[in-house]
Amino acid sequence: MSSETIQTSGVASRYADAFFELMAGNKALDVAEKDLNALKSAIADNTELRDFLKSPIYTQQDQTSAITTIAEKAGFHDLTRNYLVLITQNRRLFALEDIIRAFNAKLADHRGEVSAEAISAMTLNDEQTRRLRVEIETIVGKAVNLKTRVDPTLLGGLIVKVGSTMIDSSLKTKLNRIQSVMKEA
Repeated sequence: MSSETIQTSGVASRYADAFFELMAGNKALDVAEKDLNALKSAIADNTELRDFLKSPIYTQQDQTSAITTIAEKAGFHDLTRNYLVLITQNRRLFALEDIIRAFNAKLADHRGEVSAEAISAMTLNDEQTRRLRVEIETIVGKAVNLKTRVDPTLLGGLIVKVGSTMIDSSLKTKLNRIQSVMKEA
């Protein structure tokens, strides 16, 4: 499906495929990406919203009203808003995060990109990020959409995830391996 291996349900894949085809047919893939990534950020930043999406206790009408309001206030494209209403009416909001991931994977595949994530103990500067992107692109042979984040518990080093492949050169992992070897000795 994509150069990025993503574990999604059949429901998420089908809904993502349908939305991709709709937006591609309307030459609005960039708009769809912007809208869905804004929604993804809102979900990540708001536990109440995340709980609302996954909870079966809300009525379809309550969920439709809430999703419509969110989409309108965020200024989403009409097709995106209608798509979110459709998901809500079909009682598939629980799969929305997976749908967004599947859509982004399909879009990256369409663009010939691969997504990668770099987790470091400290913030990478622009030059380090650029060099890391170039290294990954050389290895995978495709353009890389690199996202970085900081995890101070790593102590040092870096974890790079490209699709289902993970390269862990963090100091934390190395120390844990040494500790395990010493326990066995």
